[in-house]
Amino acid sequence: MIRLIKGIVQSQLLILIAGAIIIGITYSCNESAAENNTGAMPPPQLPVIAVTEASATTYQLFPASIEGKVNVEIRPQVDGYLQKMYVDEGAYVKEGQPLFKINDAPYVEQLNNAKASLQSAEATLQRTKVELDRLTPLVDNNVISDVQLKTARANYDAAVAAVSQNKAMVSAAQINVGYTLIKAPVSGYIGKIPYKTGALVGKTSAEPLTLLSDVSEVYAYFSLSEADFIAFKNQFEGNTIEEKLKHVPPVELQLANDSLYKIKGKIETVEGQFDETTGSISFRATFPNTSGVLRSGNTGKIRIPKLYTSALVVPQEATYEIQDKVFVYVVSDSNKVTGTPINVSGKTANYYFVDSSLASNSKIVLSGIANLRDGMMINPQPVSTDSLFKARPISNL
Repeated sequence: MIRLIKGIVQSQLLILIAGAIIIGITYSCNESAAENNTGAMPPPQLPVIAVTEASATTYQLFPASIEGKVNVEIRPQVDGYLQKMYVDEGAYVKEGQPLFKINDAPYVEQLNNAKASLQSAEATLQRTKVELDRLTPLVDNNVISDVQLKTARANYDAAVAAVSQNKAMVSAAQINVGYTLIKAPVSGYIGKIPYKTGALVGKTSAEPLTLLSDVSEVYAYFSLSEADFIAFKNQFEGNTIEEKLKHVPPVELQLANDSLYKIKGKIETVEGQFDETTGSISFRATFPNTSGVLRSGNTGKIRIPKLYTSALVVPQEATYEIQDKVFVYVVSDSNKVTGTPINVSGKTANYYFVDSSLASNSKIVLSGIANLRDGMMINPQPVSTDSLFKARPISNL
């Protein structure tokens, strides 16, 4: 019985030893395989660039609407039928040039009647003066009573007043006749003409005859949010808005086709209060327009420049965003990468300008960052900043 028990124990020991040997062999094989696999996947080769300082100008863009320096509604001052139109829509006219003619026959007739009444009043004045002159010496010589003289003088004064009244009527009639020929109050371009020849027009007409725009100089109106307005005030020197506007450099106008208007303008005025509905405040920039390229109703964007004399430049392709924060992968001396947040103070189409959140000459991964993770090893491939800036200039917007 004892021999049987010893045999069983020995058998179990052999089984345990054999299992341990198998586990050891398996672990050794797996470790060797892992080592082989690690050797088969070297660190990825990625382009790396050293962050450098550079001088550049960035621009803030704000939608703008353009209006002529003077926009005049041309409205008739008298009622009547539109007899002639001397201009067409879109035509350029000079100050004083005839635009429209209203039938003047009724007003010419009123003028003739006023002139006839004036002649009658002048004749009456002449008669009363003769009577006054005749009676004056008779009263002086006590030939007749002064009552007759007083009556003659009153008649004369009434005749003088009648002449003045009729002269005023003549002048009013002449003015109305003049109103029938409508002339351009300023030089500019004719807008839409909603009426045709023969239409009845007048002072109470709903629409003006046309809109005349003087666009020798144009105003570009744009708005800043409250945050942008605060940043604008902090950007320029001066104690008041008027003083700060003097330090704002000339601004540019980007047209609807993204081209730049060839002449720079100047911000001249700022509204006194914010619009409660939009939460914004309006600015006005003035641009010369001697060539007439710009018209009332045009749209565009105002570009306000911001100069960076020495800023750290980071290519946008080297960045990624997490929860509205911008990051780059900084490469350490051991070639490990670490995601690092940066503070963006400005940008162009291809680059970010950052503050001291990133040290100068820091090495960052330029591209291929999608599969990177903190602590990963890479095989850095240096890229010259000069070659990068040459291929994609900082000033390109």
